[in-house]
Amino acid sequence: MTSESMFAWLGERIKRQNARNVFLIGPLAAFELVFFVVPFLILVRMSLNANTDPGFYQPAWTLDAYRAVLSSGLYRELVVFSFKLGVIATVIAVLLALFYAYAAYRADGLRKSLLLFSIILPLLTTLVVKTYAWRPLLAPNGVLNDVLLGVGLIGSPIQFAPGFVGTVIGQVYIVFPYAVLSIYSVLSTMDWDTVEAARDLGASRPRSFLEVVVPEALPGIAVATVVSFAWSVGAYAAPSQLGSGAQTTFAMEIESLMLTQFDYPTGAAFSLLMLAAMLVVSLGVMRLLTGSVGGVEGV
Repeated sequence: MTSESMFAWLGERIKRQNARNVFLIGPLAAFELVFFVVPFLILVRMSLNANTDPGFYQPAWTLDAYRAVLSSGLYRELVVFSFKLGVIATVIAVLLALFYAYAAYRADGLRKSLLLFSIILPLLTTLVVKTYAWRPLLAPNGVLNDVLLGVGLIGSPIQFAPGFVGTVIGQVYIVFPYAVLSIYSVLSTMDWDTVEAARDLGASRPRSFLEVVVPEALPGIAVATVVSFAWSVGAYAAPSQLGSGAQTTFAMEIESLMLTQFDYPTGAAFSLLMLAAMLVVSLGVMRLLTGSVGGVEGV
């Protein structure tokens, strides 16, 4: 085979490979374009329209909606509460998920299957239904208060829900399975011999966990943190079902702007500003935990 024919053969192989890749990626790219890119561009265009009378807007190219959001004290309070809820729920969910994922990793046989099935089962239930199920448990006359009163830990019922505590519990319950699966997927690739080696060299069980297991699980922890934080900051189901009027997130306010007040430009602008803020924070978390914003090694 001459050099020219060899290069021609190689060129044909590359063309066929590229055509095959395009054929495989094409449906996914089309789906992303139709259901994500186009709606996002519509949202951007809507945010630049001008409000007229309540419930009406006129086509324009103005930043009035963005100025209204940034200058509103009410919206700033909603953003602060949303990020507060996001941080608290994320810290609790990721810490619990780390120990749960480690227990599932160390288990074997039926116990491992039960632990994994227990964490996947909530994902098969509708979000609103499983969140609403916490109301009879956390209400002042609910099961939790009955138990605490029965054992004498409290003298009078505590109102967990509606309230902030109930909102946090409900949101942790929502994001916990995703955090566990993110961390477990990384731990499942860890070589247990490294932990045994650390213990053979004198490390205690807690120290080997902190200095061997946690660093190995760091990529999964990073993913769990970003997923839990993004979902918790934009929470809707838990605050609306388990919170009071004081537990209003920006997602609930956007729903009100869009579907009750019909203030589409302001709702669109608020959505885009929060999307940008959450993206910046998520990239910062990934950078802090993994040293990279372009990807997470080991996942």
